[in-house]
Amino acid sequence: MSKDIKVALVTGGNRGIGYELVKQLALNGFKVILASRDPEMGHEGALKLKELNLEVSFVTLDVDNQESVSQAAITVNERYGRLDVLINNAGVYLDENKKLVSMDPYILEKTMATNFFGVYHVIRSFIPLMEKQGYGRIINVSSEYGAMSEMSYPGVGAYKMSKFTLNGLTQLIAAELNDDIKINAVDPGWVSSDMGGPSAPRTPKQAAESILWLATIGPEGPNGGFFRDGKRIDW
Repeated sequence: MSKDIKVALVTGGNRGIGYELVKQLALNGFKVILASRDPEMGHEGALKLKELNLEVSFVTLDVDNQESVSQAAITVNERYGRLDVLINNAGVYLDENKKLVSMDPYILEKTMATNFFGVYHVIRSFIPLMEKQGYGRIINVSSEYGAMSEMSYPGVGAYKMSKFTLNGLTQLIAAELNDDIKINAVDPGWVSSDMGGPSAPRTPKQAAESILWLATIGPEGPNGGFFRDGKRIDW
């Protein structure tokens, strides 16, 4: 494969922001791997984009299942031998309007399993593909709900906690990275999707654009930052 053709993978790529990210990356000349835990929806999504003559393939990846994550990394290595861009988009929002201490602990555990540990295991499994070529761009789709200032207000505690720890993970991994490998977190805003609901003001396309610039930053670009619409925001 030509050195110029970059390979990108998007988790939760079968709908909403994830699907739009896959599409936009492919339109920008990337070979894109649409990763989804639902094989049927994932195949369907990849097929729709292939019909537009976009270079999109599919891999099954359930971020809650370490075996599935490891297998996806092996598949990508066998298929492409590299990974240039990793977008951790898969996430859940399970909160019912309850206090953190009085909600069913399963809600917090399940939210953390997907939004924090899921991302951790994906990064851990795919980063060797970046290290072997000394290049990579990792983007964690976070939320303004993960900002430290949000912890002073009650509500959506499980989701907030998961994004707060995701933001911490972003900074910690940034401090550990060598070569031209960068990791950043992005708040896409309130987006009309299955998670955001129909009354949200932003389209998945707008959200994707606010994320995608980090996929192509040069060696002088940011590392370990938190961004909204291309502007750095406070942790």
